[in-house]
Amino acid sequence: MIAIPDLYKKFLECTGVSTDTRSITPDCLFVALRGPSFNANSFALDALTKGARYAVVDDPAVAAQDPRCLLVADGLTALQDLARHHRQTLTIPVVGLTGSNGKTTTKELIAGVLSKKYALYATQGNLNNHIGVPLTVLSLNEQHELAVVEMGANHQQEIALLSSICQPTHGLITNVGKAHLEGFGGIEGVRIGKGELYDYLARTGGTVFVNASDPVLMDMYRQRQGFGNAVFYLENNQPELLSESPVVVYRTGTPDRAEGREVTTHLPGRYNFMNMAAALAIGEHFGVETDEAHHAIADYNPTNNRSQVVTKGTNTILLDAYNANPSSMAAAIQQFMQQPAQRKLVILGDMYELGDDSPAEHEALGELVAQGNFDVVILSGKDMKYALEHLPRAYYFPDKFSLHNWIIDHPMQNTHILIKGSRGMKLETVVPFI
Repeated sequence: MIAIPDLYKKFLECTGVSTDTRSITPDCLFVALRGPSFNANSFALDALTKGARYAVVDDPAVAAQDPRCLLVADGLTALQDLARHHRQTLTIPVVGLTGSNGKTTTKELIAGVLSKKYALYATQGNLNNHIGVPLTVLSLNEQHELAVVEMGANHQQEIALLSSICQPTHGLITNVGKAHLEGFGGIEGVRIGKGELYDYLARTGGTVFVNASDPVLMDMYRQRQGFGNAVFYLENNQPELLSESPVVVYRTGTPDRAEGREVTTHLPGRYNFMNMAAALAIGEHFGVETDEAHHAIADYNPTNNRSQVVTKGTNTILLDAYNANPSSMAAAIQQFMQQPAQRKLVILGDMYELGDDSPAEHEALGELVAQGNFDVVILSGKDMKYALEHLPRAYYFPDKFSLHNWIIDHPMQNTHILIKGSRGMKLETVVPFI
């Protein structure tokens, strides 16, 4: 079997890393992974035929068929250890971020700000798990001056693992909410799991960015010692939120200088304002020129089903269909309640990974939605039936086929529409029918 230092030498001969034979690039390193329903060792020779320089495999029978197959004990462990080894050769700052909600949007905002000054690499798409984080780290090279790495988790010890791989020098937790309750074992489990990033930074003397207006995060910060530095943002109402609907408008300035300018963004909601404030604080810490940072925030316009504003005829759609949990759903609904509109309609899909809490959380969601007095409420998914307890006049569709047909049969005009549900619901498919 090949040792990690020797595997690293092979990696340096390659142009990149792939774990999918559908995305093989010339002279890349293919890493065969196993899963509950697949074993990529069987595709290793195909990867070499398609142009991979080497293939990392954990099946001796496959390794024996071609000298370019590099045998390891376990493909996933080798991928993670290879990324750790590579990270230790880099001296650049790495900003690690996690949280229950807003991770990807915050990552994109931070990347936009820091890119104004640095040759930056940030997590691509949603590569934020035990496979994606190593791939992100292995994408870093000597041309990069700074990196932003998003870390997702659905159980405890996962952020600890990902931190050990990307080894952040700086870190941010966006928030702690009711996400992946099933895997974390409840809200306290979420707090412990997300706090593993703080644990790593405290142990290594890293810099932490903390939302001073969030009592949970402040309490988590106070419980730990050893941070090399702490940067607090949203202190003393700076920057100042002027409007959160239909999009965030804020005023720049500092506590001792009230003047500033108004910045109009493309994102709605107080929750996105907090993400913006985090990006601005990180930009300031790394010396990004102030006006450049605000320009980056103002220019960011999502196209990934996250807080995306879509206009269709006379209708305005807030498309937030990438993910959903009780915390993010409540924030989106409360923001939508405050949004002025002639007519409001909500289309809500199931929230996944809530385990035994799912019936109660969906029922509680129905109670919150009832307070909004929306003109039309549409629910879809098997667990949304529990929300009907408080929404007897809502339209309920167990499947999306029925939902699509209803929308086709009921054309809308001059309507503001909120669409939100977990990724598995794929509620963005509703948009073409509106």
